[in-house]
Amino acid sequence: MAQDELVVCLGRMYDDWIPELYAYKTFANRPGGYKALVQWVKKPAGQGPAQRYVMEATGVYHEKLAYFLEDHGEQISIVLPNKISNYARTLDVKTVTDKTASEAIARFGLERELETWKRPKEIFKRLRQLTRERDQIVEERTRGKNQLHAEKTEAEPNKNSLKRVNKRIQLLDKQEAEIQKEIAQIVKQDKDISQLVDRICTIPGVGLLTAATILAETNGFDLIRNRRQLASYAGFDVRQKQSGTSVKGKPRISKKGNKYLRKAMHLPALAAIRHQENLKGLFARLVSRHGIKMKAAVAAQRKLLELTYTIYKTNTIYDKNHLAKENQRAAEGSMVAA
Repeated sequence: MAQDELVVCLGRMYDDWIPELYAYKTFANRPGGYKALVQWVKKPAGQGPAQRYVMEATGVYHEKLAYFLEDHGEQISIVLPNKISNYARTLDVKTVTDKTASEAIARFGLERELETWKRPKEIFKRLRQLTRERDQIVEERTRGKNQLHAEKTEAEPNKNSLKRVNKRIQLLDKQEAEIQKEIAQIVKQDKDISQLVDRICTIPGVGLLTAATILAETNGFDLIRNRRQLASYAGFDVRQKQSGTSVKGKPRISKKGNKYLRKAMHLPALAAIRHQENLKGLFARLVSRHGIKMKAAVAAQRKLLELTYTIYKTNTIYDKNHLAKENQRAAEGSMVAA
């Protein structure tokens, strides 16, 4: 899935469980291309079994096609990119192109039992638009403040330039306030979402904007099945390269995930480290172990994000002893295994 084109591979599975990829074509990523795609898929299938369209959740480029196919009664499965990339690494493919990527997705769809995608609630789409718009405004305001600082520290500042930058910052402040108000109104209109947001906001450091961003970027956790998958979707999963005794890379988070989720957890994690005893203890232990504060802060961000999912699944409010109980269960499990 790209901005301008769709790279499509057709596959089928025989009774002996051997997959066959038998057709490949590229279509324009617009309504005319969608119609041509459906006609092309149905032509060789004839009166055979129903087809299933499998696609990656690549930003927003897949959404129009997914909505079009659902409107026309087609079966759709949307898979998180990290699942496809992990599966693709198991294949004997040395060259990565759009064609080989489409083939990997087709094989994945044939070999896995996938859930049928359903159109997310309109509220999550609206929240995502607003939270991302606010994120852009905050970035632009930061640039404006940096410019203002640079202008003020010059030997002979230009008064007109300072005036224009100040006006621009004031406008951005006003727009951000409008967006926050609109987000609050949207959340309040849906009783279930409002109650879920209230429960998530019981976590120290997590406020309305953070909760709205998490729900917006995960479609209300629609594609998420466990905490590990959520961490991977956000790019908090750890990658380490190691081979024998000679190659041993430092563990790092992959960052191959939703950047808006990672960014949304930054400030809440810093606040939680100051006010939440369990995260404060986690942060202190990790810093004492390797001495890198940012690495410890990222671990706290992941824990905080996973905690929001736990609250969603258990339909409860924040328990300040949650992490302590979790660590105790892990320790007891290790003792039993030993």
